[in-house]
Amino acid sequence: MIILFLVYHGFSDESGISKKIHYQVKGLRQNGHEVHLCYYDFDSRGHRCRYVDDKVIADYGLGAMAALRSRIDLGCICGYCVDNGIEMVYARSFMNASPMLVRLFARLKKTGIKCVTEIPTYPYDHEFKGYPLKYKIPLYFDMMFRRALSAKMEAIVTFSNKESIFGKRTICISNGIDLDSIPLHNPKKQQDIHLIAVAEIHYWHGFDRLVAGLGEYYKSNPNGRKVYFHVVGWEDDRGTTSNGYLTVEQMARKYGIEKYIINHGKLFGDKLDEVFNQCVFAIGSLGRHRSGITEIKTLKNREYAARGISFIYSENDSDFDDKPYIIKAPADESPINVGEIINYIDSHDFNPAEIRTTVEHLSWKYQMEKVITEI
Repeated sequence: MIILFLVYHGFSDESGISKKIHYQVKGLRQNGHEVHLCYYDFDSRGHRCRYVDDKVIADYGLGAMAALRSRIDLGCICGYCVDNGIEMVYARSFMNASPMLVRLFARLKKTGIKCVTEIPTYPYDHEFKGYPLKYKIPLYFDMMFRRALSAKMEAIVTFSNKESIFGKRTICISNGIDLDSIPLHNPKKQQDIHLIAVAEIHYWHGFDRLVAGLGEYYKSNPNGRKVYFHVVGWEDDRGTTSNGYLTVEQMARKYGIEKYIINHGKLFGDKLDEVFNQCVFAIGSLGRHRSGITEIKTLKNREYAARGISFIYSENDSDFDDKPYIIKAPADESPINVGEIINYIDSHDFNPAEIRTTVEHLSWKYQMEKVITEI
């Protein structure tokens, strides 16, 4: 099958989302499909352009009018699909439903091209709770047109267990992994305990709960074993304080445990691996309930398992809920029980390679072929 993988933004070497998209494309190609990647970015002159496989299919120019044209002039996508025999369009939602997108997919459907849209997180409305109005306006626009847009699709691809979204049937898959790109965990043996979380941090990650748990642990055990929390990534606090939560840094100051919180910023490659190997346990999402989500199959849980490191999370994730190498935290605002994590680490000795084998079926090759099969 000839497939156009459509995204509405550009890519960054530092972005986990960018890597995920390229792994999805790779997964489709591993199943024998011809895949072309369409995206939107700026060229070396600052022109807004739409690309397919790094070739410009539309140059919108410079300035405010170029920004407007890039949103309303989508005919180049349909033209490319028709001219190049595209049989299916796999679009990744950017919470950007609009009359122009509805028209584009209506034209694609009329030509006989099958279309699906992936909604990476659902529901997503609550993710903007507490954000300034300027960030909510695109969401309000999306809310007006997303059902009409979904009506033009064969199905909605979701990482939840929802049977329908916006009135359209779903194809339920798991976030996949590219095992070739994820090294096996090789932890260092040491008396102190080091925990790690890797994320672009939002209030729904709930890492403040882990920091609060550390604070309570040190209050009760001032001379106990040292536990350190390594945070890799940057914190987007737009919805944190406005929703009544504290950032990781603020919570650490509240308990006076700043020296036990190590913020590395963004790390990649060997530097990230070094920090992982210093740590013995990972932290997944602990606050998805804050954004109204009870079930989700997050990419981070799968990446932790692919490395072979045990982890904690609070949402429902059917791929891991029954696994012995995870801890399920309550989906509430209570501080995380750090003593429980310490006891768990002391009483379990999982082989990283054995943990990794449990997620081999979650490769992007397998997950993306499920989409093709169910269309």
